[in-house]
Amino acid sequence: MIDGRRTTRRDDLPLTGSRRSRDSAGAVLRAVLDHGPIARSSVARATRLSAAAVSGVVGSLLERGLVREAPEAAGPPGIGRPHVPLDLPADGPAVIGVHIAVPRITVSLLDLRGRVVARAEEPHGRTDPASVIAAVAARITAIRRRHGARRRILGLGVASGGWVDSPHGTIVEHRALGWRDVPIAAALAEATGLPVRADNHSRALLRGELLFGEVAGRARESAVHLFVGNVVDVAFATGGAVHQGPRSASGAVAHLQVEGCREACSCGRVGCLQAAVSERVLIRRAMAAGLIDRPGIPALVEAAAAGSAGAAELLRERARLVGRAAALLLDLFDPEVLIVAEAGANQLPESLSTLRSEIAAWSSAGADVEHVVRPSSFPGAVLAVAGGAVALDQVFASPLDLEVRLRAS
Repeated sequence: MIDGRRTTRRDDLPLTGSRRSRDSAGAVLRAVLDHGPIARSSVARATRLSAAAVSGVVGSLLERGLVREAPEAAGPPGIGRPHVPLDLPADGPAVIGVHIAVPRITVSLLDLRGRVVARAEEPHGRTDPASVIAAVAARITAIRRRHGARRRILGLGVASGGWVDSPHGTIVEHRALGWRDVPIAAALAEATGLPVRADNHSRALLRGELLFGEVAGRARESAVHLFVGNVVDVAFATGGAVHQGPRSASGAVAHLQVEGCREACSCGRVGCLQAAVSERVLIRRAMAAGLIDRPGIPALVEAAAAGSAGAAELLRERARLVGRAAALLLDLFDPEVLIVAEAGANQLPESLSTLRSEIAAWSSAGADVEHVVRPSSFPGAVLAVAGGAVALDQVFASPLDLEVRLRAS
């Protein structure tokens, strides 16, 4: 993330937001996110808006509590009106995020900088849509009771693996859960009364990376995000815009054939990426080998970090297979940044090193993998950030028209 806290007046600020952004309020809010605390004059330079336009937008954002006037910047006294910097309120409005995974739900509260304020996880009792939606709604109610009095909730974002039709708020297909055509956004809007937006988790996390991740200042032209969990999928962005596809079906790589994948897939073939590297397969193997005594990828990562050679090798084996798939993506898209959200690479240096080495060995792009290939900016909080990033993307796209944007269909 760009650190703009060293000064509030800058002549060298990069342009803020994507080229396609036509929403001046969104551009101003994004400038405050990227560079705050920041003076209005610097916002004007970063956004190429007139001083009058910035002043009008800032007034509207202040009224809605989306920005605040920070204490005056320190410095020698001068002639003229003092510059009062703008920043995002640390205890101001927030969004709720929901991630629906194969084994559990994660419900979180995020502030405007994408920081996780609160989170709760709950294993599925049943996995039919009605039961999961009821469990999600109950968790949302609990978070609102605890934090809603102090924070205005701007909206709810939902992320899951599989095929998610974002414009219509529908999980079209999630094979691992056995879901088809589930109107998740409408169901949760009815259950919570909140404006809801849904998207695939890899697209959601890429938007989060571009907004407030560690690569936000680097990936101005192109970025690819590979999510590796129980579901494996990919997202890519060009010019700051995440590609959705006409049917919201982009990013399906579960059945990508990768050399070295030996697990049989439910599709009937052998060699499919998801079948070989999914968390369910990895945990099954770890439990069978006695490497962990409880299911779950955190247990395996903890065992490797604690010195278990078997756990570390299992994660390195996974990193090698993921690296071969990532090499194909690197060659296909040639992005400025390739982000791999995989538990081992996110938290264990040796897994990240193995991943990068395998990408370098299998890619023909000649990229500097140390610079281009990055782990997630949200280690330990990937699922908590995913759903919130869906909502925050809408907040920063059009902050003065939040409800319409979040309810868009």
